[in-house]
Amino acid sequence: MQDDDTSVFEALAHPTRRQILQDLKDGELAAGEIAARFAATGPTISRHLRVLRGAGLVSERRDGNRILYSLVTGRLALSVGDFLSTVCPEQIVLREVRKRRPASVSDAAEEQART
Repeated sequence: MQDDDTSVFEALAHPTRRQILQDLKDGELAAGEIAARFAATGPTISRHLRVLRGAGLVSERRDGNRILYSLVTGRLALSVGDFLSTVCPEQIVLREVRKRRPASVSDAAEEQART
């Protein structure tokens, strides 16, 4: 595994960081909004956000005095997908099936492959 991928998996190792990624799936959030969702201190959440940003999983932008974070979905999908392809080669086949078929047919093919 490459160093870039290592940083992604290290970032995913902590449940708080995984929850932050899930919270960002619906759109960007301010750092304070993210911190308010956890019992941890603001500086602790800031460290988690720094790890996620360092791994390329979130991006940030400034809006006045607020820092807004958003999910970088492509980075996560590529890193995890590449890893799965090496340890689970049928993922390559499933990916190709999904590219060629409409979503409903592709979902059925994926479900069949899992069983």
